[in-house]
Amino acid sequence: MTQQGSLACVGLGMMLGAHLSPRSRSHIEQADVVFALVSDAIVELWVKEMRPDMRSLQPYYIEGRPRTQGYREMVEAMLAEVRAGRRVCGVFYGHPGVFAQVPHHAVAGALAEGFKAIMEPGISAEDCLYADLGVDPGTYGCQHYEASQFMFYQRRIDPTAYLVLWQIGLAGDRSLSRFATGPDYRRLLVELLSEDYPSSHEVVAYEAATLPINAPRLERMPLVGIIEADMRLQTTLVIPPAKRMARNEAMLERLAQLDRNLQSAGATPAVH
Repeated sequence: MTQQGSLACVGLGMMLGAHLSPRSRSHIEQADVVFALVSDAIVELWVKEMRPDMRSLQPYYIEGRPRTQGYREMVEAMLAEVRAGRRVCGVFYGHPGVFAQVPHHAVAGALAEGFKAIMEPGISAEDCLYADLGVDPGTYGCQHYEASQFMFYQRRIDPTAYLVLWQIGLAGDRSLSRFATGPDYRRLLVELLSEDYPSSHEVVAYEAATLPINAPRLERMPLVGIIEADMRLQTTLVIPPAKRMARNEAMLERLAQLDRNLQSAGATPAVH
């Protein structure tokens, strides 16, 4: 009897060998077929040590054609094995659900066809960012946007909170077929950001460490400096708050009145 197919998309985390959870490792080891899309060749070799039969999804990236086409082909490659009745594991760097279309589409596609499909979380670049920069998103708040999407659409930015722009090296790419854009594109981004931030405001170009022997990239510069800086696909731009939070006095007074009402109610004997 052919076993019904299933799909598990798991995350390796960011640092080689250090972030893999026991549940994700179990999925990798027990799957009939393992696909992988990871950060570099060294990580891919490490996955092959666990599963020598691992199939890399990297060849589906072809410069000059839309990345969305490659994404569709990756999803179809995994679902074809699920339909054949196999237990399939898709292995992705970081968190499989963070800035990763393929795992989401593959899981949704498998579920829509009646197969069992799950996603196992992993440590993402965002998690590493909070630790490496000493940022608590609960202190001032934190806004996250993909850099190109931030440029393409009108967004309401709060300069009293952190602003995090992902994939800054691709900022402004409308083709979905390039792996980098240049200074002229980032100049337009700086122009947009200058509506809320001074050009001298200090920002951080961040890259999480992927090997235990490496340190994270924490390059500080003025906002205008990002135009000529080395910004790669994996670079994230972190913009700290530029203004103090302003108290909402009207809301605070309404809340205080609610507190006073509760205190008054508590002081009044209950009527039975």
